[in-house]
Parts: sequence; structure tokens; C-alpha cells
Amino acid sequence: MYDNPLTKRTAVTHEVKISARGVNVFYGENRAIKDVDVDIEDKTVTAFIGPSGCGKSTFLRCLNRMNDTIDICSVKGLITLDGEDIYAPSIDPVQLRAKVGMVFQKPNPFPKSIYDNVGYGPKIHGMAQSRADLDEIVERALRRAALWEEVKDRLSSPGTGLSGGQQQRLCIARAVATEPEVLLMDEPCSALDPIATAQVEELIDELREQYSVVIVTHSMQQAARVSQKTAFFHLGHLVEFGETGQIFTNPHDPRTESYITGRIG
Repeated sequence: MYDNPLTKRTAVTHEVKISARGVNVFYGENRAIKDVDVDIEDKTVTAFIGPSGCGKSTFLRCLNRMNDTIDICSVKGLITLDGEDIYAPSIDPVQLRAKVGMVFQKPNPFPKSIYDNVGYGPKIHGMAQSRADLDEIVERALRRAALWEEVKDRLSSPGTGLSGGQQQRLCIARAVATEPEVLLMDEPCSALDPIATAQVEELIDELREQYSVVIVTHSMQQAARVSQKTAFFHLGHLVEFGETGQIFTNPHDPRTESYITGRIG
């Protein structure tokens, strides 16, 4: 068990940002996600935890239709963003991904300058009318990612030349540059050292003031540190979902307790 400062916080209820009902995900005949129901709140960090292969990343990728890129993958059920079905035929996945940004496990900057890494999304989405507009968007995104002071004098340098932790914050800046409403993070610290991890965790805590953040993490300590809500996945099922403090100190399901105490994993 971990000491969790979140248990001392007063619970604050935010409005539901993403709602999932009866979600099943199939890879061919194999059902990877089984009847998941969950409400993800706005301006809250929600952590998905569970053993490797339990379905947490697969479910995360449903929330911005990244699974559409896998030919044998099919998603059934209803997922809404602000009450709108994100799998409706009228929804353009590219526009959806501007609203629901994603940061991956390994930092993956484009082979472009720091400036172009951040400015690329806003440019293709027509968010900047002029170079001055784009300059402003790039600076704002880099500030939000706590990277501006470190890179402001070398914006034309390649993004790939930054340290691992800086590259991951650059990817976060790139994700927030399109003014998303939701930020998905798939194990964003697993390739980082402890110092860079602490910087990204601090940043996640700041980002929730503006976004709904959903993070998949293999680290229970990280989930306890950064999230207000935690979902425990096991064998494709969402076993338990609730306040992070409650999940870690007083889980209702014996499988959750077994995972948290290290008996399954």
C-alpha cells in the first residue's frame, strides 16, 4: 500500500467529458475489451492501471479512434465526447484527434525543428492566419508544456536533438497546440529517467486545470501521485473505477486489492 495524499483531499465533482457504454473491442475474433462502462470527468486526471495486456491501452486508443488505424480491430458500443457519438459516420477522425490529443510511450518528435513540431498541427487545422498567430500558438503551447524557457533561443533546432524528457514535453506541447479538450497519455514516462518523470508528472498536474487528462500507467505509485480517479483493468474487464484514494486504500473488488498488493500483475 502507498501513502496517498489524495485521500486527504476533498472530492470535487466535475462534469462528464467522455462517456463509454457497453464498449467491446475485437481484434479479429479475439475480444480484447469486454463491456466497459465508464464516465471520464473534465479537468480531472484519470489513471488506467492493470497488468500488461489487460486492455488499458486498447481502451485508451478507442477514445480518439486510434484503433481505426488497425485493420483487424473493431469497436462496438457507444463512446461520446460532450454527448456526441465519436464513432458516428459524420465525425471526421482527424478533427476528433485535434480535440482529443495523444502522447505516446516513447517520445516521437517529428524530424523537424522544435518550432515546426509544435506549429504543424495548428497550421494544417487552419488555426493561424499569419506567422504572428503561429508564433503565439507555438509559444503558448511550449509554455503550457513547461518547455519555453529551455528552448526559446533554439526554436529552429531539430526536436530530435532534445533530451528524452524534453522530447516528451515537446510532444505534450505538440498535442496541446491544437487546443484539445482531452489529453490521452499512454505510459508517457516509461522511457524517462526519474528527474524527467517528476517534471512530466508536475506538468500533468498543471494540465488538468484546462483539460481532461487520461493516463495509462504501469506504475501504481504514479497513478497515486497524479490522478484523482483510477480505473483498474484486468483481462479486458474494467473491474473497478473510483476516487484514486479509495481504489488504493479501500478497493471494493478482491482482484483490485490483489493487484495493488502485488499478488497479481
